[in-house]
Amino acid sequence: MSSSDTDTDAEIIDTIGVIRTKRDGGELSDAQIDWVVDRYARAAGHVADEQMSALLMAIVLRGMTRREIARWTQAMIDSGRRMDFSGLRRDGRPMITVDKHSTGGVGDKITLPLAPLVASYGVAVPQLSGRGLGHTGGTLDKLESIPGWRAEVGPDEMAAQLEKVGAVICAAGGDLAPADRRLYALRDVTGTVESIPLLASSIMSKKIAEGTGALVLDVKFGSGAFLKSEAESRELAETMVALGEAAGVRTRALLTDMNVPLGLTAGNALEVAESVEVLAGGGPEDVVELTLALAREMLDAAGLGDVDPADHLAGGQAMDTWRAMIRAQGGDPDAPLPRAPHSDTVVADGDGVMVGLDAMAVGLGAWRLGAGRAVPGEAVQAEAGITMHAKPGDRVRAGDALFTLHTRTPERFVAARAALASAVSLGDARCERAPLITDRVTV
Repeated sequence: MSSSDTDTDAEIIDTIGVIRTKRDGGELSDAQIDWVVDRYARAAGHVADEQMSALLMAIVLRGMTRREIARWTQAMIDSGRRMDFSGLRRDGRPMITVDKHSTGGVGDKITLPLAPLVASYGVAVPQLSGRGLGHTGGTLDKLESIPGWRAEVGPDEMAAQLEKVGAVICAAGGDLAPADRRLYALRDVTGTVESIPLLASSIMSKKIAEGTGALVLDVKFGSGAFLKSEAESRELAETMVALGEAAGVRTRALLTDMNVPLGLTAGNALEVAESVEVLAGGGPEDVVELTLALAREMLDAAGLGDVDPADHLAGGQAMDTWRAMIRAQGGDPDAPLPRAPHSDTVVADGDGVMVGLDAMAVGLGAWRLGAGRAVPGEAVQAEAGITMHAKPGDRVRAGDALFTLHTRTPERFVAARAALASAVSLGDARCERAPLITDRVTV
């Protein structure tokens, strides 16, 4: 068969025609979107990678209307199954489900303390997460540094764990929005990731298909985020909130600054250890701030707006849920985390107040130490990463430690140091730390 095919008697659709429509700045019809996504999702669907690449680039350059984005999202949802958690019960009563998604950043370990914290209030948190690629860390990579913990959880086991424990963090099944899985892999190698229509539809197709009742989005901007400007991130947040609400999912978003890494660690086991500190009532101020802010949004979306999640961090209930969640997925919450056999220290070469700490540089440094991967499926070092000893606003003196680098392969230190060479900016004046959360987006 050629690239032409018949969708309905009223409209004859072919791949080249779809590409030309968007290339020339036109709107794709619902039928065109359904047709091209369906044909590409199927291995023998007569839409080649090079043709879809051309269409994706046309979308990057020409954009999409809200209607097109909504239809593209729905077409990806329809390419697979949709999960249903409406039958979850605890003590004979229905459980409310609420999820969180972050657009990714450096040191972003928030899911780890957040999911058990929210679940400790009796809310079901079905957190389908992914692995990292490039400078941003993946939640599953972090958790896989815990001895015995497994990411693969089947639907029945997932439901049982949600009813018993309240939270599950696991890998999404291959039948959840499979069209997006193929499209994401293609976008990653064709320079078409940073597109608001494609980002929004990719994220929301998976989250809506997941079947959660409510969703809170952490949409990041800055040097360590996919989108650098706050204006772009706001547009992405508004688009995703609209998509969620239109699909019947209570959705809201926080805009958060990713110019500076979150917390004091970047790297898998290092971030798990920091997350446990937060669950124990301590941890870095910014990680605690964002965890509590997102928890308040999630609990409010679940109808529990009158509780203070800080109480369950202080009281130990969040830690108890964390330990139960890790055990339920085969992990040992008491086992020592992997530690790198080699470390190196980067020191300040002058005196001053730290006025800048570039998130991208830190993420790149951690990646070069082995904490991240260059291609999907590549192994990562659980113990690799960076410990930061100062953040913007702190005063440092020449010779003070700025970073400790961790790896099992010390030949990586040279490349990591090069990445960090311009990560820190020092000044003479007192520096006010920029707000971590800059806005809240709702319908």
